[in-house]
Amino acid sequence: MRLVISEKPSVAQSIAAVLGAKQRGDGYLEGNGYLVSWCLGHLAELASADAYDEKYAKWRREDLPILPENWKSVLSRDKQKQFDILRSLMRRDDVEEVIDACDAGREGELIFRSVYEMAGCSKPMKRLWISSMEDEAIRRGFADLKPGRDYDGLYQSALCRSKADWLVGINATRLFSVLYHRTLNVGRVMSPTLALIVQREAEISAFQAEPFYTVSLDCGGFTATGDKLKQKPEADAVAAACKGKAATVKAVERREKSEKPPALYDLTTLQRDANRLLGYTAQQTLDYLQSLYEKKLCTYPRTDSRFLTGDMEASVPALAAVAASVCGADAPGNINAGQVCDSAKVSDHHAVVPTSGAGKADVSALPAGEREILRLVSRQLLCAVGGPHQYAETAVTLDCGGHDFTAKGKTVLAPGWKACLQEQADKPLPDLKEGQNAPVSSVSVKEGKTSPPKHFTEDTLLSAMETAGAKDTSDDAERKGLGTPATRAAILEKLVSTGFVERKKAKKTVSLIPTQVGVSLITVLPEQLQSPLLTAEWENRLKQVERGELEPDAFLNGISSMLRELVKTYTPVKGTEVLFPSGREVVGKCPRCGGSVTESKKGFFCENPDCRFGLWKDNRFFAAKKVALTKKIAASLLKDGRARLTGCYSAKTGRTYDATAILEDNGEHVHFRLEFDKGAKQHG
Repeated sequence: MRLVISEKPSVAQSIAAVLGAKQRGDGYLEGNGYLVSWCLGHLAELASADAYDEKYAKWRREDLPILPENWKSVLSRDKQKQFDILRSLMRRDDVEEVIDACDAGREGELIFRSVYEMAGCSKPMKRLWISSMEDEAIRRGFADLKPGRDYDGLYQSALCRSKADWLVGINATRLFSVLYHRTLNVGRVMSPTLALIVQREAEISAFQAEPFYTVSLDCGGFTATGDKLKQKPEADAVAAACKGKAATVKAVERREKSEKPPALYDLTTLQRDANRLLGYTAQQTLDYLQSLYEKKLCTYPRTDSRFLTGDMEASVPALAAVAASVCGADAPGNINAGQVCDSAKVSDHHAVVPTSGAGKADVSALPAGEREILRLVSRQLLCAVGGPHQYAETAVTLDCGGHDFTAKGKTVLAPGWKACLQEQADKPLPDLKEGQNAPVSSVSVKEGKTSPPKHFTEDTLLSAMETAGAKDTSDDAERKGLGTPATRAAILEKLVSTGFVERKKAKKTVSLIPTQVGVSLITVLPEQLQSPLLTAEWENRLKQVERGELEPDAFLNGISSMLRELVKTYTPVKGTEVLFPSGREVVGKCPRCGGSVTESKKGFFCENPDCRFGLWKDNRFFAAKKVALTKKIAASLLKDGRARLTGCYSAKTGRTYDATAILEDNGEHVHFRLEFDKGAKQHG
């Protein structure tokens, strides 16, 4: 028997159907010499810090950095049963070989290997590597199974990525949370991405808009515009000089241009277009595309390639016909298949395209999101195999009243690949010749303002993540940017869910805006934790681990060294009570530093991290008298240094009495004493 392990039950069912494993067992399918089971995503994950030492259950700076020597893994909650099923299947005497059929990428490899290792399995391993869930693709994949050892580098890269994220997340999050008295999630990729957003907002805030003025001539069939002028009187003078006069054509320049078709989609470019054109978040696009992949309607989603392999060239015309069917368009006449096929530009997976089965599907029956993504993918294929878009661009220079004006027009010569976009064509200029007079029907002065940088949208942020650090990275670096196509959507979602970024909609555009705490976090983070260049370099080194050019320990040692230095040398930024306000109600002013004292579960404490003033609710003075230290009493103590207490218990007499508590603080310790009214009586 051969045991096949996929990532999800739905994928296992598709594989089992092709292999003829039709008999259903508990957590697996069986038949025709195969057992087919699944992982339910990440069954095993790296253990939490307290699995190494119970003391790590509490967050303390003195315990940092936490750098495991022998890493531990644990089973995810609620997945013990499926792991037990997989382990028992691996241990069956009749199972001679285990086939890794998890998603063909870094994370899929980690999911399978974690279970394989945790189960203590040593049976021969093969790898199914496919880019489509279509039956024929599955058959071809099983006919060409790869030795598992061929993907050892991919596994080591995935494991290094997981450990690096654990090391940075655990140590940096604990360090900054302890120092700034609130939970501050710090991530290896998340924090540099947040830094990009914060930097953009700083540029917008610092921007000073400057007015400018332009003079325009209405020449009947076209408009000619002058240079931008800084002063309105200057623009008014130009307009006055032009009124009542005709414009004379000084020069006509006509250039014929050609625009090449776009490449096919990889995941990031699809996410960008889906955000810009449809308003979908990166995560929504990935979810829709993943569902289309599992329904056998699109190829593998998590790809960074924008080409097909050379051996797919013969299938491109049929795929283009499928794409036309999905889009409700006529099949293209001329298909340039060769321009979308280049094996040298394909890494683990080729570009995202519709499958042959998509042409037989009832597209209208798909959920709206999936339908629109399938159409977008199909339209991109039609564009990519089209001819060049050819046009003539005409630029005319005119003189009016001694001043120059320009007008531009565009004439489409051959629509080419843009025919399927149905874009509105630019208006061509009338046929003008040098020396010709053009009547001016009106002259106008328009005021404008210089524009600040735009807020990031998911489209533009994904682009910035993709190119982050590229200018400072060597040209031969294979992996550049922040994160990977497979992880960027999750990074954006985590920034939102942790409260560092919020989505704000204005008109039809949704912008990503840093919150106050997001800005504050970047303010206190040292350069190495917010540097896109450093994180991009880490991604490149992970690629080197995958290729066997860098030892995993060398990569992780670099991370560990950085964290040791960070914990040793980092000093908190002064005045951070302003950066990280708790949002809690202020009970009073601190008698030591004048900061805000707020209530928490255990007492009333100054929010200034450099000040240790506090009134503990369980202090012995109030406990002995059986009087609760309430917010009202604390407020009185902070305001006046004294508070009236009623019903104080006397251990000597067993009676109660009233008195005034006096707060005495020597700068290091808080003490209380009682002051009695003259003639005060005890209560019976």
